[in-house]
Amino acid sequence: MNRQRFLAVSVAFFWLGFPGALTAQRKAGELKLEPYSFDGGRGEKVDAEMGRLTVPESRTRPSGRLVELRFVRFKSTAAAPGSPVVYLAGGPGGSGIASARSGRFPLFMAMRDVGDVIALDQRGTGLSEPRLVCPETLDYPLDRPGNREEMLHLMTGKARSCAESFRSQGVDLSAYNTSESADDLESLRAALGAPKISLWSISYGTHLALAALRRHEKGIDRVILAGVEGPDHTAKLPGNIQKALETVNELMKKDPAVTSKIPDFISLIRQLGARLDQDPVTVETTEPRTREKVKVTLGRFDLELILAQSLGDSGAMLAYPALAYRMSQSDFSFLAQRVLQLRRYPLGLMMSYTMDCASGASLERMAGILREEKQTVLGRLIDLPFPEICQAWGVPDLGAAFRSPVKSRVPTLFISGTLDARTPVSNADEVRQGFPESAHLIIEGAAHSDDLFLSSPQIQQVMLEFMKGQKLSTTRITLPPPRFSTIP
Repeated sequence: MNRQRFLAVSVAFFWLGFPGALTAQRKAGELKLEPYSFDGGRGEKVDAEMGRLTVPESRTRPSGRLVELRFVRFKSTAAAPGSPVVYLAGGPGGSGIASARSGRFPLFMAMRDVGDVIALDQRGTGLSEPRLVCPETLDYPLDRPGNREEMLHLMTGKARSCAESFRSQGVDLSAYNTSESADDLESLRAALGAPKISLWSISYGTHLALAALRRHEKGIDRVILAGVEGPDHTAKLPGNIQKALETVNELMKKDPAVTSKIPDFISLIRQLGARLDQDPVTVETTEPRTREKVKVTLGRFDLELILAQSLGDSGAMLAYPALAYRMSQSDFSFLAQRVLQLRRYPLGLMMSYTMDCASGASLERMAGILREEKQTVLGRLIDLPFPEICQAWGVPDLGAAFRSPVKSRVPTLFISGTLDARTPVSNADEVRQGFPESAHLIIEGAAHSDDLFLSSPQIQQVMLEFMKGQKLSTTRITLPPPRFSTIP
């Protein structure tokens, strides 16, 4: 799961899609396809199809409401196309169609050499309908430092208000879970008339792919899992976050330009935290939307939360030394900007909360989190606002069987980055125990998200080799050493 959505401020401030948008004449399983000119985002145009698939909102209520899944299908360039390849975005809440418009567009085009490529917007996301957005903003006071309990109290109240509003419109919040989404994939396969589909997934998308393997293995040909979130990996282990922080710290120590100003990054973060704990700072900054000048008061919690939520993003990590040094010189302007965005952000997509809440965590997983929390610098801040916010959404837990290990003989390629704090290599190693027909591509120096696909051209080569059933040219890629931002 990508908790970076917690800091996002670009989502809409209103509901998109109506619970009653689908007419009574539509039927579950109905598929509509129409020509579509797809813009790859940099002026690249390609002929494609826009697909609209109608599925039940809840399969436990066959006569209930219907929802519409949208997808873009890129026709295969192969002489003898294999199974359609369905792309599953992360998040939860990421849009497959938007991913195809990003820097990953060339990957989507290259994957056509395997079969048709489908950029799917999962239920509740992207262009799929309804796309329900909670417009409530956190509105955390700017005149005092952040506090975990107060923030959770505010977020829970806002989420409860949205949940009640959605239910009053007839939305079944319990239907927005990973099991229903896995069944959506089977409905898509059947509607396309394909004997099997292949799944190409990243981050939360791997969580969905694993659920699909458990429920519909016979309809799945091959699977790529990049940045693996296993069935019981929704809640992150503080120990894994600490290891990633220590790895970044060691990389900084190998850079003379960094060590001349910051001998030890973790020590500096502890010092800054203690300083802010004792004496919070107030910084004047500019509100991006209104351009008004506002003052934001910052404390230890704010520093550690922003650091935890950004850990795993390669761009953020490369900027750590410069930003930390500026804070050591009493320049907290960047931190003030990020905290302002967080405190005034809207909660965003409903499904991004209900999906994670329904997946939950085992008692053993939670015990491990609580045991490790006090032994680490950032504790369990990477998971905030989970699991506490789940009480507001009130969706049922999918249960122990959902979180049990998946076993499958479907050929599977695991992809992991050694700097990925969110979905570490150990996640893939654990899940892979149930996959005898698998390979594991490890990218030395790769963090989360784009790094797992775009940090080396060899990644695309290995993915295509795997999807074509060929021998892999490598299972380990080493990236150049990181180049940290210049310290002023």
